[in-house]
Amino acid sequence: MSTGPRNAAVKKDWGHDVSGCTILHIDMDAFYASCEVQRRPELAGLPVIIGTGTRSVVSAANYEARTFGVNSAMPVSRARRLCPQGVFLPVDMEYYHAISARVFAIFEEVTDQIEHVSVDECYMDVRAALHVWKSPVAIAHWIRRTVYERLGLTCSVGIAANKLVAKLASTNAKPDGMLLIPAARHEEFVHMMPVRAIPGVGPATQRALDAYGISYVSQLAELDEAAVIRAVGSSISGHTLFLASHGLDERPVVVHAPEKSIGFERTFSEDTRSARAVLDLLRVCCDETASTLRARHLLARTVTLKLRYANLAHVSRSYTMSVPTQSAAVLFSEVKRLLCALLPRASEDEPLGQFIRLAGITTSNLSDAQTTSIQETFDLDFDAPAGRESSPSAQSSIHEKSKKTQSTEKALDVIRQRFGKDSVKFGIS
Repeated sequence: MSTGPRNAAVKKDWGHDVSGCTILHIDMDAFYASCEVQRRPELAGLPVIIGTGTRSVVSAANYEARTFGVNSAMPVSRARRLCPQGVFLPVDMEYYHAISARVFAIFEEVTDQIEHVSVDECYMDVRAALHVWKSPVAIAHWIRRTVYERLGLTCSVGIAANKLVAKLASTNAKPDGMLLIPAARHEEFVHMMPVRAIPGVGPATQRALDAYGISYVSQLAELDEAAVIRAVGSSISGHTLFLASHGLDERPVVVHAPEKSIGFERTFSEDTRSARAVLDLLRVCCDETASTLRARHLLARTVTLKLRYANLAHVSRSYTMSVPTQSAAVLFSEVKRLLCALLPRASEDEPLGQFIRLAGITTSNLSDAQTTSIQETFDLDFDAPAGRESSPSAQSSIHEKSKKTQSTEKALDVIRQRFGKDSVKFGIS
């Protein structure tokens, strides 16, 4: 489900020239909430909010709930104040995935050139399908009609010559709409958007552009590429933004996209400043993440610590290792260092400088464990305090300990497969 800003002025007829418009972006409307209404028809017309518990956040809200100001990622406690009459339901991912499979099965009747973005969103390259369907507009009409007839759900479709404009079009077609943007009008279309509408533009990028007085894409388009790069401080992001400001996007539809990240996070039942409580949770996160990496035969080179404070502010710190890993012990060793750097303490017993609401980790820079060449390293001492390197005289024993640790973790995987994933936990110090 798209949460990007919309501009009512762009929801209009932009013309009917479909030349080169072979990219569709399909976004289900309020998917989780709509699935629940289909399961319980008596909820039709009522504000439905997915998310329960005073410390949870809203996972989804239908359009009836949004009229009260409820949006996804909002704390459930605030959503209850805004919409006390709302129907609050727990997240049921198993059910949503089952419905999603039926939705994508419909899409696959058109083409197999589909890039899954999420459970309720995808890009579709219909170039080959046009030999049968003749028009991308005909495909979009058929998809919307068929999804509704078979599943009782609605979706919005954007049609354009590239992924950027197709996504912006579907966002602005919501709910239950379709928007074609002819290739010749891409630049005119994006110039009506605020910069934050461009996918990938977050608060940090927006602040950087604010310093240059840039709020709208039309203003961004007045800069040359070098100036955009200077503004955002990144050649890659600057190049992408420069192209976007002119309605251009070089990204192809990727049918079999490799996994980009794997992680685990959890919310505390009460906000805490206890370093021990946070480290205990991070230990679980590292164990869960490493187990998933091994199950998928992946190695991770970058680990990111994620914290959410009591005021709901998010902070994160990342570290890229010289040697990729799938070991919980290695991940936890680096996460401890990141926590110390982010919230320094004078002693182990001193409370953290912030109350923590949520903690977790994400691993990225993933590679196939079977084909990744690994240079052995001897510089990781799992028992050393954060930031202290092991001495050369201890490196041999560290190497042996590392090998035993990896063997132990793989043995735990076997036990979990047989007796359940909660049957045994790895105690990482």
